[in-house]
Amino acid sequence: MTEEKIDETSEQTPEETSTKPSRAELLEEEGEIAADYLEELMDLADIDGDIDIDVADGRAQLSIVCEDDDDSNLGTLVGREGRTLGALQELSRLAVQTQTGQRSWLMLDIDGFRNSRREELIKKAKRAIDEVKDGGDEFAFKPMNSFERKIIHDQAARAGLVSESEGEGDGRHVVIRLADD
Repeated sequence: MTEEKIDETSEQTPEETSTKPSRAELLEEEGEIAADYLEELMDLADIDGDIDIDVADGRAQLSIVCEDDDDSNLGTLVGREGRTLGALQELSRLAVQTQTGQRSWLMLDIDGFRNSRREELIKKAKRAIDEVKDGGDEFAFKPMNSFERKIIHDQAARAGLVSESEGEGDGRHVVIRLADD
């Protein structure tokens, strides 16, 4: 008597054989949801701009840009010190969470503000790192949002220094110091 080999996959239900979306596909979906939300908001405010969606560093990244810099009114969406940009990012994250049921960590940049701010913070971090290495004292930055604090933390770590976020709420800031041996 011969044994018959049974193909177990042939008896699976469609739910069992369907594939789950990849992490990249889920992040692309987050980007699309956020882009739809932002596009509707921009239409209501009569603000021109194109939305680019990318997936990088394990998160959806959206950029709002305007081809015609002379007529660009995207500064309205950035706001003073990027505060409006931060609020729009949070609202976009909430729009994604409402539709997917999952917390989103998408990043939003408007008119290159975050990239410019990143470069500025890297320069400040390098100056502070040199100061700490030369004098041995700690250096406390002014209060920053989480995006900005992460840039400082990354620079301090690359330089072999220790960094901590201290304070609460709007007073949260980064302190860097020499590593204890």
